[in-house]
Amino acid sequence: MRIVFYMVALLFIGACSSNPLVEIKTAEGNIVIEVFEKKAPHTASNFLKLVDESKYDGAVFYRVVTQSNQENNPVKIEVIQGGLFDDELVNALSTIPHETTEETNVFHKDGTISMARLGPGTASSEFFICVGDMPELDYGGKRNPDGQGFAAFGRVIKGMSVVKKIHTLDNTNQMLNTMVKIESIRRI
Repeated sequence: MRIVFYMVALLFIGACSSNPLVEIKTAEGNIVIEVFEKKAPHTASNFLKLVDESKYDGAVFYRVVTQSNQENNPVKIEVIQGGLFDDELVNALSTIPHETTEETNVFHKDGTISMARLGPGTASSEFFICVGDMPELDYGGKRNPDGQGFAAFGRVIKGMSVVKKIHTLDNTNQMLNTMVKIESIRRI
């Protein structure tokens, strides 16, 4: 009965949204993301391409940033980060143009999914999910010295309890002691 309710709920959510939905299946539970394809076209299409090509199968959530593990950074954030976690695989992918929150109007609110990057235009596969509102990750925010912020492209619509559970797992210097396997990421 629970599975039937879950499927009906997902169909209802999908019917109410014209945006693509993806489900991240993890060892800790599932997370459903609404991808803002029209608002952040470069970032969303890159993410969906990787999803459609099953590039994230076997990926992991590997990093958690909490209030207590970033003592040397005056600008605090709270996120979980995931992706391929293999520099060779990440570096083999094409990078995408940077879409700022000023351009997209997709801001780093609780549950927002966004691309990790070094400099503008360097993002490819690694992503993070905000735990709470994180305006310092938006355009003009102070978390990144260049002030360009990060490219937000969607939001969690189901499974924030899973995100929060991952956020509380044991870590050393922001790296999870035991990474959380991403079994798959698929459109639903």
